[in-house]
Amino acid sequence: MRAAAGKDLETVVVRPRFVWGLGDTTLLPALTELIRADRFRWIGGGRHLTATTHVDNTVEGFWLGATKAPGGGIYFVTDGEPVVFREFVTRMLETQGVTPPDKSIPAAAAEAAAVAAERAWRTLRRPGSPPLTRFAVWVSSKECTIDMSRAERELDYRPVVTRDAGLAAMAS
Repeated sequence: MRAAAGKDLETVVVRPRFVWGLGDTTLLPALTELIRADRFRWIGGGRHLTATTHVDNTVEGFWLGATKAPGGGIYFVTDGEPVVFREFVTRMLETQGVTPPDKSIPAAAAEAAAVAAERAWRTLRRPGSPPLTRFAVWVSSKECTIDMSRAERELDYRPVVTRDAGLAAMAS
């Protein structure tokens, strides 16, 4: 994106993390399907901190980036304070009437399985994505907290939807 900047085009980068909310057609349905098929495991226990960004907060960040940010700016936007991954995902799944199991797999074992699955998919030229990827392991097992103070300071960014309100909307 920044490489596209030039004399006639200014760019601004807005980076949300773990976008979620009402109408999710990717993450939540995939997790729900894994649980219902008894193929879900917490990777490394899921007790790490993570940043999340409700879809409305993502849009707010994009809007402020488009209307207030100087060209070349890079801004992280989130829901605010980080949350324990397992607790948040559990609450999100419960909005769909699904309770995740307490089963866990060590992160190193999940990483090895993901590497093997990706290699098999490439070698065998299987369609679609493997059942476990290194990216999924990374997102599901590594702490990722984000400093959004630049967006707060320079764009006056503030989350417009709290996690509680977003989860309540998903449950209704």
